[in-house]
Parts: sequence; C-alpha cells; structure tokens
Amino acid sequence: MKIREIVKLLDARVLCGEELLDGEVNSACGCDMMSDVLAFVKEQAVLITGLCNPQVVRTAEMMDMRCIVFVRGKVPPKDVVALAEDSGIVILASDERMYVACGKLYANGLSGGSVVSD
Repeated sequence: MKIREIVKLLDARVLCGEELLDGEVNSACGCDMMSDVLAFVKEQAVLITGLCNPQVVRTAEMMDMRCIVFVRGKVPPKDVVALAEDSGIVILASDERMYVACGKLYANGLSGGSVVSD
C-alpha cells in the first residue's frame, strides 16, 4: 500500500514527508508502548500511535519504519516532526481512534506483519 492511500483511508494530515507519499509499505503496528514495538515487532513499515514524543521517532528509525500515524487527534510537537523529517520518516495525524485506524488499514490489505518469536 502506498502511504498516500493511508492518508486517504484515515483522512490524515501530512505533517512532514509529503515528497515520500508514493513510498510502499507492507505492514503496520498499532502501539503506544515503544518497548513492545522494540521487543515484539519486526519488519513493520507503519507505526500507529497516540504517543507524541521523540522516542516514537527513534523507535521507528531503529525498526526501519517509513511512516508514523499519530491517532486520536494527537499532533506531535515541532521538535518531534523535525526529527522525523531529518530521518526521512513521514508523519501523519488522524482524528481516528487507534482501533479504527488499524481496522481500516487491515480491511484495505495492510497486514500486521510478523512478530519476533522467543
């Protein structure tokens, strides 16, 4: 799925990375606990979260994610957006709740990806 499609499906605002909207993503992760993202998720391309701090961008960077969607009407501070822009990560903001956002993306073909097993 192209990031541009995510923008439409979630009626999202592009906060940075507009030039990267034609990038392809194959999976997504919805989570507010970055430790869980690091511990249990691999090969994810889109992070869906309501947590608005620099650790979200750092986590996405470490996991090679291309896009972060902030849900529940949350908008990250300018320093978080700037960090994402410097890292080449698209930042989107949507008024959807996390559950609904994940459901819409899944229903339109974006998988949950694989989970790291113990």
